[in-house]
Amino acid sequence: MSDEEHHFESKADAGASKTYPQQAGTIRKNGYIVIKARPCKVVEVSTSKTGKHGHAKCHFVGIDIFNGKKLEDIVPSSHNCDVPHVNRTDYQLIDISEDGFVSLLTENGNTKDDLRLPTDDSLLSQIKDGFAEGKDLVVSVMNAMVGFMDGNGF
Repeated sequence: MSDEEHHFESKADAGASKTYPQQAGTIRKNGYIVIKARPCKVVEVSTSKTGKHGHAKCHFVGIDIFNGKKLEDIVPSSHNCDVPHVNRTDYQLIDISEDGFVSLLTENGNTKDDLRLPTDDSLLSQIKDGFAEGKDLVVSVMNAMVGFMDGNGF
């Protein structure tokens, strides 16, 4: 019909979901799960037997990957749970600014300058002390459910 070529450039994530469904009975220790709208690493899973009213239940204990708080949930083993897409990226630390931002070297040689130092005192002192001593530090950055919650620490 038309000989014109159309080019579309998208800067969006094409509606990619922040989570995906997974049957509760298949989620294992050291996996991830969303409990009370928070991405958690599963530290304990126990399954009860089927009762007289049907489903076996899974009891999950998870640690919020961003604030370290312990959360629990009980879900029928045949039901789906939300599992967060969790990404971990390693960067080399190249500078710490006076206003609390870090300058990081990406894998392709560019710098990433939009992250602040952590607020956890132990981790903060490890990073600052190591940097002051001239050590080559690698910083791991966890990313999960970005933009999923408004004003709730995401």
